[in-house]
Amino acid sequence: MVTTGPPARRSAVLRMLVVAVALAGALFGGAVPASAHAALTGSTPAQGSVVDRAPEQVALTFSEGVAMGDDSIRVLDPHGKRVDRGKLRNLCSGATVKYGTGLPPGLGNGTYTVAWQAVSADSHPVSGAFTFSVGAPSKSSAAVPQQEAGGGLVGALYGIARCLAYAGFVLMAGGAAFVVACRPAAALVRSVQRLVVQGWALLTGTTVAMLLLRTPYTGSGDLADVFDLGGLQQVLLTKPGAALVSRLLLLAAAALFVAVLFGAFARAHEPAGAGGTTDAEGEAGAVDPAEEARRRKDLTFGLGIGGVIVATGLAATWAMAEHASTGLQPAVAMPVDVLHLLAVAAWLGGLATLLVSLYWGPPVERTAVRRFSRVAFGAVVVLAATGVYQSWRQVGTWSALTGTAYGRLLLLKVGLVAVLVGIAWVSRRWTARLGEARVAEDPAAAAGAGGTAAATDAADAADVADAAQEAGEPVERQSAKAAGKAAAGAPAASSTATATATVASPDPDPASEETPDTDPEVAPETALNPDTDPEPEPEPSTDPDPTRAAQLARQQAALRSARTKRLRDADPERLGLRRSVLAEASVAVVLLVVTTVLTATEPARTAAAVQAASGGQSTASNQPQVLTVPFDTGGPHGKGTARVDLDPGRSGNANELRLRLSDPSGKAMDVPEVKVSFTQKAKKLGPLPVVPRHTGTGHWRASGVQLPVPGQWQLSLLVRTSDIDQVTEIRNVKIG
Repeated sequence: MVTTGPPARRSAVLRMLVVAVALAGALFGGAVPASAHAALTGSTPAQGSVVDRAPEQVALTFSEGVAMGDDSIRVLDPHGKRVDRGKLRNLCSGATVKYGTGLPPGLGNGTYTVAWQAVSADSHPVSGAFTFSVGAPSKSSAAVPQQEAGGGLVGALYGIARCLAYAGFVLMAGGAAFVVACRPAAALVRSVQRLVVQGWALLTGTTVAMLLLRTPYTGSGDLADVFDLGGLQQVLLTKPGAALVSRLLLLAAAALFVAVLFGAFARAHEPAGAGGTTDAEGEAGAVDPAEEARRRKDLTFGLGIGGVIVATGLAATWAMAEHASTGLQPAVAMPVDVLHLLAVAAWLGGLATLLVSLYWGPPVERTAVRRFSRVAFGAVVVLAATGVYQSWRQVGTWSALTGTAYGRLLLLKVGLVAVLVGIAWVSRRWTARLGEARVAEDPAAAAGAGGTAAATDAADAADVADAAQEAGEPVERQSAKAAGKAAAGAPAASSTATATATVASPDPDPASEETPDTDPEVAPETALNPDTDPEPEPEPSTDPDPTRAAQLARQQAALRSARTKRLRDADPERLGLRRSVLAEASVAVVLLVVTTVLTATEPARTAAAVQAASGGQSTASNQPQVLTVPFDTGGPHGKGTARVDLDPGRSGNANELRLRLSDPSGKAMDVPEVKVSFTQKAKKLGPLPVVPRHTGTGHWRASGVQLPVPGQWQLSLLVRTSDIDQVTEIRNVKIG
């Protein structure tokens, strides 16, 4: 028999879950767009460099494997015109990941912009841009898009879809595992059925959405490109596209699994006589108990094997396209990642199923709770073992735990898991007390079974009166009908039911004192108000009044809800267990969001490798500094503009300083003297003087400029245009 629960009691649970989701959004809403997992570690020409003549090609080196096309590397001249040959060159050799594009001969002097975009081996897009100059830097350079690959609205939608896909898998796989391994009777509970089916629908919908979003997510960033069939065809040829298609095929098999789980498996576990039998079955006699037990065992074994295969395949679609598929030891990391994800589903998905069973279903047997407790303990052990390996693989060093975004997120995840384990320990305490309470209560319950019927019916009538406003009828009529129903259900206690109606209604109706022989479906309706309605029309047997039928249905639902809630809240052990499981589920929501953000963050090993390749500095800080400084000495020909170029603009390296002075018309101008110095007040360094040498009309240059530490420096520029006319201009410059 399918069990339903009181939908009106969900608001408190939903409010707590909404608070947990809001907390997760507040903590991690700023984590989009996702950090790329492949990084640019070098280029030829180097970013910010000045070369004497135009190179034959531009080459880029990456920290790990990437997917690139003919338009992945674009070279733009100072006016924004594309000048590369438009064909990708694969320059990879051994462990070196290197791609390039050719340049035509005869390129003029000026600043050229290289814009590139790729998809890393773990399916995340990465992009960037840098400049180099031929001959000398030009006044203008090409503008490049400011939006990162995988950012914007498309990136946000893709990130949400990834998070919901994880949630759908956890609910579907974990819920099904809970039913098969812990509580087969839950296959008959409507709320559990909804949870598992909704998990399947959520995973299917988000998988389709991710497949359509891959084209704009890794390319233009334009949401309209989800309808680009040509782009979709290209996505299907990539590793992430193949993983998503494989997931859809496995979800078709999962749909069949769910149908059997809540069909044949649920019917096999119906209580005796609950499902009814046909006349033919009745004539044939009762089903052999041994045969029924063997059938249940075969169904459980088949669903267990099939479920493990489908769930493992679904988990592998993540492992084959994300972190585990690239980097260190992928052959070991991918199976470990599958085990990790299956353990997460068994723990958190089973937890969600237990939660809805406790709140919106019949009382959960203590044996089922204890089975899940053992399953959850095993899942935590697997999570700990696989998590340690994954942490070592992605972090590598202790310092990276606090020195990188990935390490800090990992520490937060570990903390949340510790909190979750602590709450689970409290739940285990409630489970133990639940078992002791049941053993003590059973004899008393059996002894007092005959004496509690009246109290039960009285409480039912009192509770159903609270639902009068929802049912749309006066309280008196609701109470009388509830009492009539109680009398019909228990003829031997008709006088008790009559007394119940009297207590529930301040103005009892004498018609409520019907004899037990009265038709249980008609008497409460026909005996409501005999004074005001002495000749009620009998209901047609073939065409019942739909309004009255709807009222009766609402009354029955309110009565069932009141009885379920009273029985549920009367057990303090189960009440404590429900609250602790709800707390676990709330923390699990936040943990799931943290995990999703973690999978979209650059691993600490990759970040450390990029930092080492760039001389201890991040690629973002490895940029030449260009300052434009207007000046006016106050004398004749004292106005002009100074352009200062500091390349590569990093501490601990020999920087080159180039200085150009021009008059208001833009023509290069000479002056008797220029001086440059650097000061960092925060560390009390400087002034560090720089003596540039004159290299041509209006041009000065200094090599080997050493700035010992990164940070905010002050550049002091002195310009003297005559013996008495001079000025000092100060500007801030950021040194990486």
